[in-house]
Amino acid sequence: MNSVNFPANVVRLDNGLTVIHQEITATPVVVADVWVKAGASAEPAEWAGMAHFLEHMIFKGTERLAPGLFDYAIETRGGMTNAATSHDYAHFFMTLAAEALPEALPYLAELLLQAAIPADEFVRERCVVLEEIRQAQDDPDWLGFQAMSELVYQGHCYGRPVLGTETILNQRSPEEMRHFHQSLYQPQNMTVVIAGGLPLEPTIEMVKHGFRAFAQPSPCPPASTGSLPDAWGVRRETLMLPRLEQARLMLAWLGPGIEDVQAAYGLDLLAVILAEGRTSRLVRELREEKQLVQDISASFSLQRDCSLFTIHAWLEPEAIDRVEAIVCDRIAALAESPIGDAELNRAKRLLCNDYAFSTETPGQIAGLYGYYSTLAQPQMCTTYTPTIQAYGEADLQRLARQYLKPDRYAATVLQPA
Repeated sequence: MNSVNFPANVVRLDNGLTVIHQEITATPVVVADVWVKAGASAEPAEWAGMAHFLEHMIFKGTERLAPGLFDYAIETRGGMTNAATSHDYAHFFMTLAAEALPEALPYLAELLLQAAIPADEFVRERCVVLEEIRQAQDDPDWLGFQAMSELVYQGHCYGRPVLGTETILNQRSPEEMRHFHQSLYQPQNMTVVIAGGLPLEPTIEMVKHGFRAFAQPSPCPPASTGSLPDAWGVRRETLMLPRLEQARLMLAWLGPGIEDVQAAYGLDLLAVILAEGRTSRLVRELREEKQLVQDISASFSLQRDCSLFTIHAWLEPEAIDRVEAIVCDRIAALAESPIGDAELNRAKRLLCNDYAFSTETPGQIAGLYGYYSTLAQPQMCTTYTPTIQAYGEADLQRLARQYLKPDRYAATVLQPA
């Protein structure tokens, strides 16, 4: 299936695996990026943290590949590899010279399809994951974001930390992880993206050969997705943290998921208008003119089911109430007052430039295709720039009225204890 404006080939193999390939003749490098619909939202609640823990354990070998052999095989070929897990996906990628991929890709495929999850490695790596959790809990910004997510999402799985908790992970077993792996790491849940200096035909044959020996599906408890929160007013939480040098004010509104990607892109525009750059509304007023904050930013993070529009300010504790009131007033103004052409055009230019800069390397391209393929369809990524360019001030006013209500948000405050 190809889109007229989509520069890559999308091939569905007979076993259900999706392959996305884009040849970039100008580079001798290739990126292989494998995306799996096996993020934290696929976990049973009692297995929270399993997806991220499995990301670690994938690299602990198979019946044929000893732990460390994969890393050695990639590094000796001059490549690098890494992985990441979110609520919506896990993905595993490697970058290396194009001529090395035929030898290297089978290693990655075997790890993903045939992970052994040995008991001794499970116990050792759990200590690593638990230390990662402890380090996160020492990070005030992580604590604040996690508290804000729980406040917004309530019982939905997006409110659970991707890392899981020490209590839950200490109760898990290698056998449970094998069930989780064999249930979800199946071809219908997987997209293999290859971008770089390799032509299509040999790449498809390479993927067919490497990604053929999937494990027999195993039963796994169903995911505990939970329901999205109903309409709500203002939710507030204050955390008193020791050794915190500066207070934080974090405000969050619930936005659309991938099913309304056009609205999601519009919220990107509103985030830029509010707080990106010295001339944006909140930065100019609160930091440059009134000097009520050390810094302030806004962002929109797109997720499959529902997303977050957030404003994050670094400030002195005595300024929190005043800054929150000003932000809510300026949020309300978005729905009522027109956005001038110069301001709107600046935001469009920034976002379209950022998008262009994020599609310059094989790694960026592979990540973009894999992300959209996992959430919806890879071709959707080509709609970003034309959608942004098509937005008018009336469209943004309607969007602000729908999603950015000044009486319906979550506020998380971090204060020095």
